[in-house]
Amino acid sequence: MSKIAIIGATGRAGSQLLEEARRRGHSVTAIARKASTLGHRDGVTTRDVDVHDGFALQQVLVGHDVVLSAAHFSGIPAALIIEPAKTAGVKRLLVVGGAGSLLLPSGQRVIDSPDFPPEYKAEAGAGAVFLDALRQEKELDWTFLSPSALFFEGERTGKFRLGKDQLLMDGDGKSAISFADFAIAMLDEVEKPSHSRQRFTVGY
Repeated sequence: MSKIAIIGATGRAGSQLLEEARRRGHSVTAIARKASTLGHRDGVTTRDVDVHDGFALQQVLVGHDVVLSAAHFSGIPAALIIEPAKTAGVKRLLVVGGAGSLLLPSGQRVIDSPDFPPEYKAEAGAGAVFLDALRQEKELDWTFLSPSALFFEGERTGKFRLGKDQLLMDGDGKSAISFADFAIAMLDEVEKPSHSRQRFTVGY
């Protein structure tokens, strides 16, 4: 059993990470501006913290084995997550990434394709910057897990594929993964690390 801190635990990805970690018997600290709205859950401690308050975040992270960050990238520079984790003495940081920085068969990034939705560009671009910051990181043992293009509320099947830097697509050209199955892949990585200082991806 690990002691896991989840930043952004009230969001769609974060809440599934929380449930998957609980399902596996880990001790979880749920961190969000209004984490207390989660109510009482066995094995879960809630902490109301704004990630822009670096000292408060650092204090909460002390004593954890792993930090999972499911925070949105826009408006949150990588340093606001990375530095408190390091200062708190946490050794591993796993990040819920984005699909925008994945590569298409042409070698072009998803975010640079002509049909990429403009309303998602700011978040996708910030995610790519976060990944670049991690790749410069010398101390933390980090992992960045990118979902497929369609990241949706769906069932927990436990059936998916893993990839590296290429966008995963099925035979019909569809790229998708549910939040629940994404959470399985992330907690698998927590329990059996195999992508240290790497980005990888998950999809059907």
